[in-house]
Amino acid sequence: MKRIWTIIGVSDVPDSFKWYQSLFGQPRTAPAHDHFAQLLDSDGTVLLNLHQWGAHEHPSLMSCDAATPGNGLLLFFRVDDFEMSLTRARALGVRLEEEPHTNPNTRTQEFSLRDPDGYYVTISELGSGA
Repeated sequence: MKRIWTIIGVSDVPDSFKWYQSLFGQPRTAPAHDHFAQLLDSDGTVLLNLHQWGAHEHPSLMSCDAATPGNGLLLFFRVDDFEMSLTRARALGVRLEEEPHTNPNTRTQEFSLRDPDGYYVTISELGSGA
């Protein structure tokens, strides 16, 4: 099996790490570094990597001023605890970009919101065919 490690540029790694841990209902831990963090599933699978803008010489992560964060990127997570995810998302105090609805293509419930850096995040229930 091959896996992709999605890395997004963020302005504050510890803050974004805490935000995503809250969204996914994960235990609070500190990131390994102030400039990089990995969000892991309970089985150790990497869900998302957070990288401080400009922390290293990565050409596409030099500055958020070069492009709008999230332009062309949709972070789409399928979860097995959809209702709890919705509750946790509402507790974050952010406006939902899309209220819960049935996606006509997947026929599963989903909702969308923006993370602290403006990335568009969609949470979808894990359907029976997953």
